[in-house]
Amino acid sequence: MIAQRPYIHQIEAVFRKEFNRQPELLVRGPGRINLLGEHTDYNGGLVLPASIDKEIIFAISRRDDRTGRIFAENVSQSFSFPLDDFTQSPLGWPNYLMGVVDQLQKAGYQPGGFDLVFGGNIPSGAGLSSSAALECGLAFGLNELFGLGLSTIDMVKFSQRAENQFVGVNCGIMDQFASMFGREQSVIQLDCQSLHHEYFPFQTTDYALILCDTGVKHSLGDSEYNTRREECETGVSILQKYQPDIRLLRDATTELVDAHRDEMPGKVYQRCRYVTEEIQRVREACEFLLQNDLAAFGKKMYETHDGLQHDYEVSCPELDFLVDQTRQDAAVLGARMMGGGFGGCTINIVEREAVDAFISRMSTVYQEAFNIALKCYPVRITDGTSVLAL
Repeated sequence: MIAQRPYIHQIEAVFRKEFNRQPELLVRGPGRINLLGEHTDYNGGLVLPASIDKEIIFAISRRDDRTGRIFAENVSQSFSFPLDDFTQSPLGWPNYLMGVVDQLQKAGYQPGGFDLVFGGNIPSGAGLSSSAALECGLAFGLNELFGLGLSTIDMVKFSQRAENQFVGVNCGIMDQFASMFGREQSVIQLDCQSLHHEYFPFQTTDYALILCDTGVKHSLGDSEYNTRREECETGVSILQKYQPDIRLLRDATTELVDAHRDEMPGKVYQRCRYVTEEIQRVREACEFLLQNDLAAFGKKMYETHDGLQHDYEVSCPELDFLVDQTRQDAAVLGARMMGGGFGGCTINIVEREAVDAFISRMSTVYQEAFNIALKCYPVRITDGTSVLAL
């Protein structure tokens, strides 16, 4: 945290300038990565996220009235709203914050007015869930400031509903859960159906996690995402004829999917096979973590990417290129695309001593292949949302 102190002081200084007083509370809301378990969340399956040292810092104080006054430090924009009557803002970012207040009030909680400055170092568009960090950080801050008595899982659920119902993004619960429940040097095996979770050790003394940002986002992502969900639901409806208790693909096995592949139209079989295999992959990979076998864990990451590329078909040439560039690199244990697909980042486990050489080489070959400057972000697994000392 020492390296981040200058940035925290900057947020404090902006708060004093904007509101002419000291903040009462500082909160840290981290972004997240997902090591394994992609596109399994909406199928009720297992995911393996962690919170990271890319974060949003909140400086917040109570007000005597029923107004929320906010300053977004990264974009130098101010926004105010009455807590008793607010509507969506065309600015976009205020909606994530108003959505949290809206959900709290609908549940019978009454936070008071507040002054807030926030800013962070989560790279824009890299798929590290800055929206979840924003929602969870405010929920946590209001709970602390006004003594609302919310549990951590309450804050997670309110934050997710804020994005679903007020912002209008139909996200799953993984991002908010990881931002809140993160633990240093650990990944979270989260069951997206029951919300049962376990921590598994992820020691990176000799290895570093590096994100390589393609810098692209192909437009077909949203429509294809909806199509994948529909294909999975089609598969479930077919399997239910044989096992009526199946509600989501997490209730099925790959063997059952294989047994009924001829009844599945189009690409439904490939989609269902990938999801059931990926859920099992998360289980197996966690056993490797218990054995501190990162090399075996890394092989599972490559299997996931291959499944996402060929069976689930949500990758793209830029992501495949970056992953392929690592396959013969002895310093890389594993790599895969991370997130919904069609752009965004790859996540890589790289020998710590080889990180500079890895970034240099990847940047050069990516520039040559696509004429795009590759952004690389080393990330460290940290604790989840928390209060910072003033």
